[in-house]
Amino acid sequence: MTSPPQSPPPPPLSLLTANLPYKLSNLANLNPPSLNRAWLTAPHPTLPIVATATGTTCRIYSLTSFTLLSTVSGGHKRSIRTCAWRPGTGKLQVLATGSFDASAGIWEKDENEEDGEGEGLTQDGGNAEGVEKEEEEGEWRFSIVLDGHESEIKSLAWSTGGNLLATCSRDKSVWVWEDVSGGTGGEGDYETVAVMQEHEGDVKSVAWHPEEEVLVSGSYDDEIRIWKEDAIGGDDWGCVAVLRGHEGTVWEVGWERVEAIVSGEEEDQDWIERRRVAGPRIVSCSDDGTVRIWRKVPRQQDEPKQSKLSIIRATSRNEEWIEESRLPTAHVREVYSACWSKRTGRIVSTGGDGRVAIYEERWKEGGETEWKVVAQVDGAHGVFEVNHVTWARRADRGKDEGREEEVVVSSGDDGEVKVWNLDRLHVA
Repeated sequence: MTSPPQSPPPPPLSLLTANLPYKLSNLANLNPPSLNRAWLTAPHPTLPIVATATGTTCRIYSLTSFTLLSTVSGGHKRSIRTCAWRPGTGKLQVLATGSFDASAGIWEKDENEEDGEGEGLTQDGGNAEGVEKEEEEGEWRFSIVLDGHESEIKSLAWSTGGNLLATCSRDKSVWVWEDVSGGTGGEGDYETVAVMQEHEGDVKSVAWHPEEEVLVSGSYDDEIRIWKEDAIGGDDWGCVAVLRGHEGTVWEVGWERVEAIVSGEEEDQDWIERRRVAGPRIVSCSDDGTVRIWRKVPRQQDEPKQSKLSIIRATSRNEEWIEESRLPTAHVREVYSACWSKRTGRIVSTGGDGRVAIYEERWKEGGETEWKVVAQVDGAHGVFEVNHVTWARRADRGKDEGREEEVVVSSGDDGEVKVWNLDRLHVA
């Protein structure tokens, strides 16, 4: 088998690395690694397991033992590019996969068949009540295939309620599917409720608002678009804002949690209230080497002049967003992935230079905030590019309730999936 292409060695760490307050330590590598490129790893919303898209399979790994639990295979003719767990399914596990064969697949497995280790995690991150499950062999069932895209699926995401699935593709379109069966298990019944074709290039990423049925997408056309139902009246979906500013492909987009988290003892209540009114912000990363934060401008509110920030007005109907900040430069090549922690408010990024970086938002004088790089590691996967990073919760066996930890999970061209601890070194 031909080895995945290698990237040039990453640049050396800057002299500032020694003064960073945190260190990324390699806790474990998920075993065994894949012989194919690992495109993406998706953490389960409540269980200490992850799914990795690699080759024509999705591998299910334990974050307790760091070992392979099961393999999802057989439903796609070509490699799986992306995957996502459906939330709110109770004891039925549902996994969506998107493939280079232009189809999306829905897979199901009863939780009592899960060969995972350790207790489940509650929605707030604590251990669920009850004893540990014994390992049991179970089979993933290929429930349904969703056809419609004309080229490879780049990304897919479930809405917070779990009833809507968004997919995006190299064919420049974003699709929204709805499970009209009620999510009761068995053969799902999915209907296409929207096909949006306003992007002028490959659509690389889609992500749902943490509370509302609002969708954001990023594209090869350098643009970010926000989509809503009833944007133009009726039941149709439409684009309510276009965010421009990136000077290269937008590789990934994501949302922060509903309430912003800022480090430091000083708090500005006016700032907190403005963020509450504006709602969750968006993070994006790009071929231009930047990671950017975007904020909605609430209606009927005066916006102060911002000389250093780009102002992006909605080209469609009813929303205005601004580029609030650019995170400190931590990459020297394209940034493929950026993920906002729902627990700590930190952001992790990675890209073609093989570096993984952590950013933290902090209070500063004047009632504003600033972002700082607080940890970074070069050559996270040796000489190979890192395709994706995400935050995941895990808990060792026997840990008390609420004593779980949050880790970083990276997926690389070397087929490895690595788990990283963020360890405090000193106060910045």
